[in-house]
Amino acid sequence: MSEQLLSPDRFFSPDPGQRRVARELYEGIAGLPIVSPHGHVDPTLLADQDATFGTPADLFIIPDHYVFRMLYSQGVPLEALGIPRRDGGPVETDHRKIWQTFAEHFYLFRGTPSGAWLAHELYEIFGIKQKLNGATAQATYDELAAKLATPEYRPRALFERFKIEVLCTTDGAADSLEYHKKIRESGWGGVVRPTFRPDAVTNLALPAWKANLDALSAVVGREITTAKALITALEERRAFFKQMGATSTDSGVETPYTEAMSPADAEAIFARALAGVATAEDARRFTGYMAYEMARMSVEDGLVMQFHSGCYRNHNPLVFAKFGADKGHDIPVETEWVRNLKPITDAFGNNPNFTMILFTMDETGYSREMAPLAGHYPALKLGPPWWFQDSLNGMARYFDQVMETAGLYNTTGFIDDTRAFVSIPARHDVWRRASANWLAGLVVRGLIDESDAAEMAPDMANGLCRRTFKLG
Repeated sequence: MSEQLLSPDRFFSPDPGQRRVARELYEGIAGLPIVSPHGHVDPTLLADQDATFGTPADLFIIPDHYVFRMLYSQGVPLEALGIPRRDGGPVETDHRKIWQTFAEHFYLFRGTPSGAWLAHELYEIFGIKQKLNGATAQATYDELAAKLATPEYRPRALFERFKIEVLCTTDGAADSLEYHKKIRESGWGGVVRPTFRPDAVTNLALPAWKANLDALSAVVGREITTAKALITALEERRAFFKQMGATSTDSGVETPYTEAMSPADAEAIFARALAGVATAEDARRFTGYMAYEMARMSVEDGLVMQFHSGCYRNHNPLVFAKFGADKGHDIPVETEWVRNLKPITDAFGNNPNFTMILFTMDETGYSREMAPLAGHYPALKLGPPWWFQDSLNGMARYFDQVMETAGLYNTTGFIDDTRAFVSIPARHDVWRRASANWLAGLVVRGLIDESDAAEMAPDMANGLCRRTFKLG
């Protein structure tokens, strides 16, 4: 029945010749192991062999901003979907009602990447044999709940079923990594690695910056009162993360601005931040300075540096006030890379010990700036289409705009960036199908032959990612 709900040739060109080649290429990579070097899966899910996903609403709706942002855009209150409020106010707690609301609005996801992922999850992973809608909602809920209660649908079992070779989480600089320790000490064979994210203490504009700094101080065992002390603390934490298996760091910024700031200027800004009088310009410059310092540290310790830019965080003040961050109200903004990144490329762009991966939500920069940069500097790699561009059309545009200039081997392959664990194979499947279709297009146009395409396809599936992130 799943073949009727999901076309085996989905995402492939309607041209018969291209579709034939795409199908053959896809069949060669569909079953390859998944390498997931960047995402936001909670490691607590995998720390206990008996952990479960909870209810269908816990799994599919409540933690996934891709899902509830669509319903919110159509007037469904987040409270009705069980999204916790910051003030502890009332929200819907009946998960059957939450599921019913979701199912009645499932049609909203038609033709969207979220719809493709959800369909794959429901029909391929859970074997649901009917389309989800208001009429089938409760029967589907019962079937999902029954399966989620079985050992075969526990997180570790699905990790192995999905053929995940390695999964990397995203963890704050002050994180104890206790759940990573539990995973390592449990004897389970799954490979789960942390990723070092310093944003909470490098972005002075965050309302909780001082509290975050205090948390870092507590972890390193001394008060951090200077910019130099902050840098030393971050170096120590990076070493700990590396000891715990980390191979990369991740920084998320609104603008790619970087600056090789003088120590005196850095200390002056840090002092103003401690006094609570730092300006927006102070925050912009200090974040740029810390990006530069993170690059310098990566040259020294070998951790790959991810640099995500082009996102206006928490755009909706009402949603932020009631529900907080990561609630579906982050919006793309324009970015400029050539000048903003020059302090880092001048200092480290030619260094063989440095790898920096560039991500943007502003796809207009792909062909104009980012592909030419990645196509020249040995240290730079271009990350995949991210967030709003993580879609069939977004991938197709990316391939068209990037590959001719940067070349395939200056890109990283796919990074799923997910919070929803069961969406991992769905997201990778879309990428693998889109990659096979793009390669098939090159074949039928005579740009490469089928043997070339057969060598490139596994690299796009997991080889580039594995090598770029030093994962094997």
